[in-house]
Amino acid sequence: MPRGARLDSPGTLHHVIIMGIEEGSIVRDDTDRKAFLYRMGLLAKGSGTSICAFALMTNHAHILLKSGPDGLSSFMRRLLSGYAPYFNRRHQRVGYLFRNRYKSIICEEEAYFDKLVAYIHLNPLRAGLVETLEQLALYPWSGHAVLLDRVKYDWMDRDYVLRFFGGSAGAARTAYLAFLEKELATDREQELSGGGLVRSQGGWSRVQSMRKRGRKALGDERILGGEDFVKEILKEAADGKEVPLSEHERLQLFDEAAEQACEVAGVTVTFLRSGSRSGRLPSLRKQLARKGAFEIGLPLAEIARRLGVTPSAVSYMLKQK
Repeated sequence: MPRGARLDSPGTLHHVIIMGIEEGSIVRDDTDRKAFLYRMGLLAKGSGTSICAFALMTNHAHILLKSGPDGLSSFMRRLLSGYAPYFNRRHQRVGYLFRNRYKSIICEEEAYFDKLVAYIHLNPLRAGLVETLEQLALYPWSGHAVLLDRVKYDWMDRDYVLRFFGGSAGAARTAYLAFLEKELATDREQELSGGGLVRSQGGWSRVQSMRKRGRKALGDERILGGEDFVKEILKEAADGKEVPLSEHERLQLFDEAAEQACEVAGVTVTFLRSGSRSGRLPSLRKQLARKGAFEIGLPLAEIARRLGVTPSAVSYMLKQK
């Protein structure tokens, strides 16, 4: 079944889940953790993306964010395509680091914001990376320590999150900690890790009850929220007009795809553009030529220049099956 398109507009609240390929590690030590968070913070500040909560684990990460003017896809593409080559170079590996498609769920803020913040920040404790709430307060790889003012990340929207729990910083932290302790006793894994009809209606029993009354409800796997919220998001998506990428954005997208493909193939971009026909280079160029022409919409001459071949060679690649 085809995967649904991303739903997004500036200011939309997303719960993003990033997984390592085949459940492999995406960080191996504190140097990796610092590099991942540094890149995420730099991109957040540069793109106007608001980070509300996060937890960097070993083989996955959770991020609660509000997308900026350029949208979620642009932010995530730059985050993952920039971090993966760093990780592969540092650990002398080749191949994909992340699962092909990160998971993103649009969330109804009023109903779920506090639960999502708690759920994400409790991840290190539930996974055994720390043993107590006291240790969690000192764990530097999640937003919990930022809310408690134990760690400084100026790219996290700490004040916005605290205002959700109280008027003053002190009262908000007290209320937040009390809520966290309460949530520690509640398993919300199934409730908060996706969207869909059951979650939208508040549980399977309510869905069954509605069906017995002959009433159908709207749900969408990309959305966590009530039926009215689901309808509103889907209507906005249907009414929205797709904005074409600028030439600069399309070139950047192609260059990022080329860099990632070269990492997987174990060659450099310079070698890709050298004109050599050794090894996997012909099939790699063909793959990138088709992506550039059919998915990104670049002119043949521009694709040829970025692959180190002639436009006629690109034309030949596109005619092949």
